[in-house]
Amino acid sequence: MFYRDQLFIDGQWSAPDSGDAIDVISPHSQEVIGRAALATAADVDRAVRAARSAFDEGPWPGMQPADRVAAINRLAELYKERRGDMAALITAEIGAPISFAKRAQVGIPQLMFAAFAGLASGYDWQESRPGLYGNDIRINKQPVGVVAAVVPWNMPQFLTVCKIVPALLAGCCVVLKPAPESILDAQLLADIVAQADLPQGVFNVVPGERAVGESLVSHPGVDKVSFTGSTAAGRQVAVACAQGLKQVSLELGGKSAAIVLDDADPAKVAGAIQSASLANSGQVCNALSRILVPADRQDEFVEALAAGMESMTVGDPTDPATQVGPLVAQRQQYRVRGYIETGLAEGARMVVGGAEMPDGLDRGWYVRPTLFDHADNTMRIAREEIFGPVLTVIPYTDEEEAVAIANDSDYGLAGSVFTADTDRGVAVADRIRTGTFGVNQGYTMDPFAPFGGVKASGYGRELGREGIDGYTGTKSIAVAGEKA
Repeated sequence: MFYRDQLFIDGQWSAPDSGDAIDVISPHSQEVIGRAALATAADVDRAVRAARSAFDEGPWPGMQPADRVAAINRLAELYKERRGDMAALITAEIGAPISFAKRAQVGIPQLMFAAFAGLASGYDWQESRPGLYGNDIRINKQPVGVVAAVVPWNMPQFLTVCKIVPALLAGCCVVLKPAPESILDAQLLADIVAQADLPQGVFNVVPGERAVGESLVSHPGVDKVSFTGSTAAGRQVAVACAQGLKQVSLELGGKSAAIVLDDADPAKVAGAIQSASLANSGQVCNALSRILVPADRQDEFVEALAAGMESMTVGDPTDPATQVGPLVAQRQQYRVRGYIETGLAEGARMVVGGAEMPDGLDRGWYVRPTLFDHADNTMRIAREEIFGPVLTVIPYTDEEEAVAIANDSDYGLAGSVFTADTDRGVAVADRIRTGTFGVNQGYTMDPFAPFGGVKASGYGRELGREGIDGYTGTKSIAVAGEKA
C-alpha cells in the first residue's frame, strides 16, 4: 500500500484543508493499492499564493539562467536515482506495461531534463537590435509568471516533465495538478523536488478531481495555464483563461491517420503500427488510430496488421513480456467496448479482437486489441477519439483521396506516412494539416522538436526551443542613441 495524507505546498509536506482522500485502484487486480490526500479549493489558493510569493519576492525568477540550469541538473540526478521506483508506481496505478513505463513513461522524461537544460543554456534570453529611429532596442525574454500545469493520467511523468522543466528553466513558479488516477507518481516527484532544494514555493502539487482543476485554472494568481487533456475540457479551460486574460496552451485529443502508400511493405508497416498505435493500450493522444491503405492492396495490409495484433502479449503489466496492459479504469473499459459495439453496428468488419476479456484473464480492465476494416471515414470509430487499442482500416483509391481522408478530421495532432520513397513521404507530410507528422514511423515526440496540434487538437507548442518560448514574455527596451 502506498499512503500519503499530506500535500506538497510551499516547499514542504503539510496537512490538506480537509480529510478528502482517494483510493488508488490497480487496473490489473482491481484491488486498492494506495490512498492519497486530495486538494480542495482552499489548498489550491494556498499553493497559488505560495507560487505567487516565490515569483514576486523569491530569488528564482531573478537568477541567472545558468544557475537555474544547474538547479535543474541537480534535480535530474535525483530523478535518475528514483527512475525504477517511478516506473513501478506508474505501472501499478495506471496499468502501463513495465517495459513501456521504464522506456517511455520515465526513461524519456529523464532524457528531457538534459535536453531542456541544453536548450536553456543556448537560449537567447537577451538580444539587441538597432531601431529605425536610432535607438538601441534591447529584447529581453522574461518568465511569464505563475504557471498552472494540468496533466492527465495516461503519460503522467512524460507530460509533467514537458511542462514543469521548461517553465522552471524560464524562471516561472509552478502549481502542478495531476489526475487522481496518477496521483502516486506526482507525489514521488514532489519528494524528489524536495530533495533538490529548490527555493520555497517554486513547485507545488494539488491533486484532485475536476473542481480542483477549475479552481486552479480560474485563480487570479495564475498567469499561464498549460493544459493537456480532452478537447471538451480544453474548451472549458480556454473560456476560463479568456475571462481572466491568461496565457494558455492546449494539447488536446487526436484521431491521427497513418497513410500507407502503395509502395510500402506490409510487414514493416504492421511492426511500426504496433508501437505507434497500441503503446500504453492505445491510451496516447497521438496514436495512429486511422490506417489508410490502398484499396487494391487492402487485404495484404489487413492480414499483416491482424497477425501483428494477434501476436501481442496482453496481460499483467508488471511482466516484462507484456505489450498491452489494462485500461486505466472501468469507465474507460466500458467506453472502448462501447465503440467496438458501435463499429459493428455501423457495418465495419471486426478482423481481430472484440469486447470480451482477453484469453486467460478473469479480472482487470482489459480490452482485446481490435482491428476493423470495411470502414469509411464517416463512421464514429473513424472520427471520434476512442483512446484504447482499437484501429480502423480505411481504403483509398489514389494519393489525392488518401490526403483528403487524412485531412477530413476535426483533429490535427499527429500522423504518419509509410512509403519506400522518403521524398514522396515528405511531400505527403507537407499536405496534411496537423501540428506534427512522421515519415516511416509513428510520430516520435523528440525533446528538440516542437509538439502540438491544430484544429480541435489545441494550440501552443511543447518541447524544443518553442517549449521554453511558451513560458516567457517578451519585453523591449528602447535606449536613446547618442545624438550626432
